[in-house]
Formats: sequence, structure tokens, C-alpha cells
Amino acid sequence: MEKLKVGIVGSKFAAMLHAESYKRCPATVMHSVSAIDDLDEFGEPYGIPNRYSDYHEMFEKEDLDLVSVCVPNYLHKEVVIAAAGAGITGIICEKPLATSIEDGLEMVSICREKQVKLMYAEDWIFAPALVRAKQICQEGGIGDILYVKAKETHNGSHSIFAQKKEYCGGGSMIHLGIHPVGFLPWLVEAKITQVMGLVTGGSELNLLHKNYTGEDWAAALIVFDNDTRGFVEGNYIACGGMDDKIEIYGTEGNIHIDLTQGSPLKVYSRSGYGYAVEKADFTHGWTRPAVDEFMSLGYVNEIAHFVDCVRNNTEPPSGTTGEDGLRALAVALAIYESAEKGHLIQIHDP
Repeated sequence: MEKLKVGIVGSKFAAMLHAESYKRCPATVMHSVSAIDDLDEFGEPYGIPNRYSDYHEMFEKEDLDLVSVCVPNYLHKEVVIAAAGAGITGIICEKPLATSIEDGLEMVSICREKQVKLMYAEDWIFAPALVRAKQICQEGGIGDILYVKAKETHNGSHSIFAQKKEYCGGGSMIHLGIHPVGFLPWLVEAKITQVMGLVTGGSELNLLHKNYTGEDWAAALIVFDNDTRGFVEGNYIACGGMDDKIEIYGTEGNIHIDLTQGSPLKVYSRSGYGYAVEKADFTHGWTRPAVDEFMSLGYVNEIAHFVDCVRNNTEPPSGTTGEDGLRALAVALAIYESAEKGHLIQIHDP
């Protein structure tokens, strides 16, 4: 079987995560990239031969099988719809799916109409530690799940598109908290039905980042349709590197996962070294450097699985369809609504 020809739209951090994962996927060839800047700087190291400043031109000229959408949140809709209109078989869209329910519905509807596989890139669902944790739960290792806590936090983004609500659709909840929001229904195997949220107000109402128009801290209590309870958090006020932790409590035990700072390596360095973990400020003193973030955070397995879905014409797993991305977006926006109105919000399928 011929290798899938892959196109990437974007050239920044998310695009790098996808490119590093495609590099490890022998069933693909990175054929084309489109970006408004850093085009050669991104394309050259990965040996991507065809480079375009306009993704419409790329979709028109190149016969692509699969496209990764790695642009700022507010551009997801237009790129996905353009890719679907070009007849590309598979589309992988980074999180969040969109910045509004209306945009997300249009994306899902058009891809369904054109029989295009729209796959939602929730990498936590493919992280080896979290896959193993779910297996233990399914084996009855901790009994029935009662309550789950999950968070993604770090010290803020350098991207103006993450700092401004008009581009991101919110702040730390839609940008970081969207991971646990999308992951927990897959883990618990139930839908989120109620949320009670609390967030900082953006700009001068933020705890730390007064120049961010979206919130820099957000959390929510959640209820599932099987009566399981949950707690999710996303914030930009955590120093020391990206901190992703999950706790699962059951009737017969519990599981604790340190997804980003649980490295088996422990290093003391006087002079410092190149890289420890995403968002770490420095590498002096004692650090726990990541061994393989692309694998441990799920990106490698995510891309490999989506590639198989396109090659074999199979459906993506629970939690990673366009519809799943739309539900995660609906929950994140309901958390904002709850924070604004000060009461519990009922969740309904979009």
C-alpha cells in the first residue's frame, strides 16, 4: 500500500508536534506544508518538499490524503471546511475544535456531508500512562469509578493567539482545560451532563497575566450521566514546567498519574542543559527531564492511529471524532456560562 501523502497547515508549536509524530509513522510522507511565516524554517528540517503561503493553493495543487490543521483556534473552521471541500479523505484538527458551537456544528456537518473523516486531536486519549490507567479501571482494579480530578497547567503561552480571547475563544480553560474535558468522558465512558465553573475575569481581573484578555485560571466541578463526579482545571499561573496530573478514585482503590513531571530521570546540573520539560524556565539544579514527550503525551500514537483510520477506512476511537470535539467545546463554553451566571449549567448535545 502506498504511503499517505500528508499536508500540514501551520508552522508553530502544534505543527511541530504533528511533524515529529509523522516522522515516526512509516505509513506517511510529509508531502506539503502551508504557513504564513517560518515556512522554510519549518519545512526544511522535516524535508517537506512542497511549501505554500496559501493553504487553498496547497489543497488545489497537491493530491493529499490527510491534513493536520495546526493553526490558531479561530482559524480551525475555515481550514477544515476548505480541506473538506478539496476532497481530502482525512482531516486532523487540533484542540479545541472551534471557538463557537456554530462553527463546530458547521465543520462537523460539512465533513459528514462530504464523507470526510474529521478527527479531533485529543492526545491524552493516546498517552500510554492514561491508556494503561483505563485498562486497570476496566479490569475492576479500583472498583467503580466515583470521582476523577484532572488538570493541565503551565506558566502561560508566548503566542498572541493564546493570550487574546478573540483568537482563542477564551483563556486557560479552552486552551488547556479542554484536555481533561475531552479525556474524562472517554475514561469514565459517560457523558458530562452538568458543570459548575469558576474563572478569573481576564485582563486586570486575572491573577497574574493582566495582558491576557482570556482568563488565566479556570476550574469546574462536573457531573456525568452515570453519576460519577469530576473536577477539571486549566491555568497559566503554574511555574516549573507543564504540570498535567490525573487522579482516579474508585470504590476499591485509586490511581494517580503524573503525565508531564513523572520522569524516571533525575538530574542535578550546575551549568544547565538544553531541555527538561515543556514550559520549564531553566535546567539548573535538580530537574526531571522528559524522556520522550512526543510518546508520553500521546502524540505519536495519536497520529499513527488516525493514519490507520484513513488507510483502512475505519472510525476513530471514542473521544476523537469531530462530534466528540464538539461536545468538549460545548462543555468548555458551558463552564464559562456557569462562571458568568454563578449557577450550575445543564449540558445538552450540540
